[in-house]
Amino acid sequence: MLPFLKKIFFRVVPPRKQRFVFNVEELRSTFKARYHSFKLLLNANNKALEIMADIEQFLGGERPFGMSFIRTNCTALSVNVFRIIQNLNELAPDKYLELYNRFRDIEGSINQILSRRRLPKGDRLVISLREINTEMADEVGNKMAGLGEVKNRLHLPTPEGFVITALAYQRFFIHNDLQTEIDRRLQSSSTEQIDHLYALSADIQQLIIRSTIPPDLEQAIMGAYRDMEQQIRDGITVSLRSSALAEDSAGTSFAGQYRSELNVSAENIMQAYKEVVASKYSLQAMAYRLNRGIRDEDIDMCVGCMVMIDALSGGVTYSRNPLDMRDGSIFINSVWGLPKSVVDGSGASDLFVVSRNNMAVVKKEIRNKEYRFVCYPEEGVCRLDLAGDKASSPSLTDDHVLELARIAMKIEEYYGFPQDIEWGISHDGSIYILQSRPLKQFDTEGMNSGKTEEPLEAGSVIIAGGITASAGVASGPVFVLKKDMDALQFPEGAVMVTPRPLPRWAALLSRAKAVVTEEGSFAGHLATVAREFNVPALFGIPGATDKLRNGDLITIDAEGRKIYKGSIESLLIQSKYKKRFMEGSPVYGILKEVSRHIVPLNLLDPDAPDFKPQKCQTLHDITRFSHEKAVWEMFSFGKEHHFSERASKQLLTDVPMQFWVIDLDDGFRDETKGKHVKLENISSVPMLALWEGITAIPWRGPPPVNAKGFMSILHQATTNPALDPSTRSSYAIRNYFMISKNFCSLHSRFGFHFSIVEALVSERAIENYISFQFKGGAADYKRRVRRALFVGHILEEFGFRIEAKEDAIFSRVEGQEEYFMKERLRIIGYLIIHTRQLDMIMLDDASISSQREKIMNDLYSIIKDLSG
Repeated sequence: MLPFLKKIFFRVVPPRKQRFVFNVEELRSTFKARYHSFKLLLNANNKALEIMADIEQFLGGERPFGMSFIRTNCTALSVNVFRIIQNLNELAPDKYLELYNRFRDIEGSINQILSRRRLPKGDRLVISLREINTEMADEVGNKMAGLGEVKNRLHLPTPEGFVITALAYQRFFIHNDLQTEIDRRLQSSSTEQIDHLYALSADIQQLIIRSTIPPDLEQAIMGAYRDMEQQIRDGITVSLRSSALAEDSAGTSFAGQYRSELNVSAENIMQAYKEVVASKYSLQAMAYRLNRGIRDEDIDMCVGCMVMIDALSGGVTYSRNPLDMRDGSIFINSVWGLPKSVVDGSGASDLFVVSRNNMAVVKKEIRNKEYRFVCYPEEGVCRLDLAGDKASSPSLTDDHVLELARIAMKIEEYYGFPQDIEWGISHDGSIYILQSRPLKQFDTEGMNSGKTEEPLEAGSVIIAGGITASAGVASGPVFVLKKDMDALQFPEGAVMVTPRPLPRWAALLSRAKAVVTEEGSFAGHLATVAREFNVPALFGIPGATDKLRNGDLITIDAEGRKIYKGSIESLLIQSKYKKRFMEGSPVYGILKEVSRHIVPLNLLDPDAPDFKPQKCQTLHDITRFSHEKAVWEMFSFGKEHHFSERASKQLLTDVPMQFWVIDLDDGFRDETKGKHVKLENISSVPMLALWEGITAIPWRGPPPVNAKGFMSILHQATTNPALDPSTRSSYAIRNYFMISKNFCSLHSRFGFHFSIVEALVSERAIENYISFQFKGGAADYKRRVRRALFVGHILEEFGFRIEAKEDAIFSRVEGQEEYFMKERLRIIGYLIIHTRQLDMIMLDDASISSQREKIMNDLYSIIKDLSG
């Protein structure tokens, strides 16, 4: 009986069919090639997942991005996913070729979205303002279309003029092949850093200004100018104003982001046209598009060319209160001369408030206006100082105030929503409308609305007063901004404190928590853009740049018109506004659209019938599928490649079992001659960790078994031909390691128990994995299945993913740090030795419980001992 039992307990199931490699160099070469492909695949997989994470983060809508971000990331993603497929094909030649087809289909869908371009409407390079209405906005831009509507359908006075159309813009760009070059420069530059954006802006503007205007376009422009001369008089000067597509729309005003050229002579119209077109790439305009999610290619720069009005006074009318939707009063800001200092916020202006109920002037704030802008007789604009009574006298008569109020109501009634109207009054007293665009009102319902409770922190108010340009509460460190060089250093999350609310500071609004200025009114361009960005802004705080110092932490309550020392949480809690300005924008919509082909993960279960290349619907599916199959293909190296025993060396050890080792690549510390290798000469990280587990606690032999368990083994041994003791094999007594510095494959067979360990462990966590398969046993099927589950449950306790199939257990852990993987290999090493023949007790609950307790205690002691 004893010899028979020995044959049973120390014999194994015959090995599965394997590929024998008799040339060890061939084996090493195969391993290196496979390992190389595997590493490249994992690197590409990691980059692809990082890009997808970035895309998901930007889909939150709280961070600005442009089309260059989308294109760059889609390109990088395609490159990396293609590399993943290529390397998987290296690991398993021609096994997953369908992935190429799915990749091409998905990539094609993404490219189709990204390549959409709007074609300009119309067939004219210039159009007279007398022919224009709002239906022509796609040809002439919203600003000039609105002015044409005011002129031709509302019959309100506007200057004579014409528009250089979107088709002309395209003609100019195509003639110089500008878009290709600009796209290249945008794609190759970072737009996240303000200094890079500044340099890129200057670079592109110079490119445009140096370009030539095609002869047919120049002829069309000058022909339209000559026609105006014939209608009015020879030698008239003109103003050239931007009228870009999407400018002056309800959600995107582009207020002050583009250039206007005033009082231009005929000789300089072409140059002025190019400068207005170039201003599409001004720093503030680029930042505005970036922050509002507007595609560069969607903006064709139309230019309005109108007879210059040398205004006696000028200004801006809001047909309603921009800061309070419930206030129907009409607000008129006015200065002497051209309205320039009102719109750019560079000087003090008079404020007139008119009640629409009784059409009466209910409020006047006449300020000291230190200068005015006027036209030179020949060309250009100059600033003249004002002194004495002129500076402090009202820039409008009551008659003009009321007439401007009536015009504002008429335009608002026509359009059906509040208007922001720029106007000028000529020296003969005539009012000319220069532009009219939708007014964005700020919904202050639920906000402070003058009901803000005073914070508990007494004495924390350091400044009170000023004008609410954009409501809200925010806190941050002060950054005093006085010159362009300061802008390059403006930190994220700072409070902008500046003498004047210049439109060019709008480029920083996406980075600013709040804005405080010494001058300006809520009618300026910076105030308009601040409201669009929901950035609290408090204007008109004299001496703010002296009272507030860089780095001071302050809280601005714009509507309460107070600045507090420190961060006042009781106020900040009341501010409900959150920056999600990208959501709903065109660029955001495109990112959302392409992300549907990128981000969703549909292949979740590797064991599901649909887990196959044909079912990959997104790039994420391809990466998921490829990663799963790559790991599987890498795991199967040891199973698919066996080696000649002549190529291996026997490990010299005190353990009473035979282990044979073959070095695939740097697995030995020194060259080893002869038939044996010592453990001290092993450098393989995973093998050494596994060995520590194998030898940590001596095996005491099979567990005590009752009569039923014993008879089960006897019955299996007599009925299962696989357990025929007459069929001896060299594998019955030998266990094989294939190793490299960071790789280890162990095939072990102890008695009837068969296990495979494959592990890759290095400092690069992304590449690390452990696969452990365990099968076999001499007891009946029911006991073997329970033993497999017993081992699987222990592995689950230590973070392995397990899969049980009949009497086999498949487990896996990956992507963890080196120390974690080594610890898990020690656990596996212990289990390989100490779970032998446990199948015999698997119907005895008390024994199972006892064994589990012992094993868990042993494992925790191993971890504790080895971790120190």
